[in-house]
Amino acid sequence: MKAMEKIFKSIDLFAGIGGIRLGFEKAFGSQIETVFVSEWDEFAQKTYKANFKDDFEIAGDITQIEENEVPEFDICLAGFPCQAFSLAGARKGFDDDYKGLCRGTLFLDVARICEKHTPKVIFCENVKGLVIHDKGRTLKIIKDTFTNLGYKVFTNQDTTLNSKNFGVPQNRERIYIVAFRDDIAPEKFEFPQGNDNTKKLCDIIEESSVSVKYYLSTTYLETLRRHKARHMAKGNGFGYEVRPLSGIAGAIVCGGMGRERNLIVDDRLTDFTPVTHIKGEVNREGIRKMTPREWARLQGFPDTYILPLADTHLYKQLGNSVTVPVISAIAEKIKEVLMNV
Repeated sequence: MKAMEKIFKSIDLFAGIGGIRLGFEKAFGSQIETVFVSEWDEFAQKTYKANFKDDFEIAGDITQIEENEVPEFDICLAGFPCQAFSLAGARKGFDDDYKGLCRGTLFLDVARICEKHTPKVIFCENVKGLVIHDKGRTLKIIKDTFTNLGYKVFTNQDTTLNSKNFGVPQNRERIYIVAFRDDIAPEKFEFPQGNDNTKKLCDIIEESSVSVKYYLSTTYLETLRRHKARHMAKGNGFGYEVRPLSGIAGAIVCGGMGRERNLIVDDRLTDFTPVTHIKGEVNREGIRKMTPREWARLQGFPDTYILPLADTHLYKQLGNSVTVPVISAIAEKIKEVLMNV
């Protein structure tokens, strides 16, 4: 088979809304084929299905999937849940129990599936807090697990990659793990650092005026200001933040919370009649939340990507997702290795 005819089969574990898959498909084009998807959240499944037309059903809880139920594959994509290792969370790591699931150990499901199928590459994404969690022991256990399975493990732990350098206006740092099977592993693997930090919020805001529902009420705005003032008086930095359109956003977070940390001023609204029940009236300063489509753009999702659900679900899903251009840039480097073996 000629190099250009190679087709790599991939599986998408903890798939979310398919951000990692999207990045790999952008890099590999027609040379990658997804053969299995696992995602336990029913709402994320709905968004995923709206955007990827597979001829198989999305599998649910990965802990309930036997290894032999997964078809053979070459590339494992796994954005295992970030909550267990997040700096914003309780940082319980391997002991973090949630709804009966031990999130901190879900990566072990990646390990057992890969032990059975011995793919060429395992790719994982997580929050930068993974590097320092439990004084580095958590990451060491993950790396050692893959090493013991016969993989050479590379991470960007010494140089956390930031989305703002990959053509999106978001300050988002993440850690990535790339494990190549020993028999095809390169001597070294260099993560891309990104070379486009030119994008600003003005580049991704909606082209026309948005619904009044995104604009804060005067009462809520005043509550945010008082809340921030109280925290500042105590020497804390917590509070809402209005981002200049000439700047970039802070990280949109797991779970979709904290939308008030990325407010913008948009003075295009002309009808201030509320469409939802609010206290007070719609503020006249033009202060509003960003829309889900704007969040999607912050993560580098193309405008062709369908956002089919209510805003609450979309904010959560996009906050939990990955920055597609970063994934694509890493996938390009992985492809270079695979095309030469």
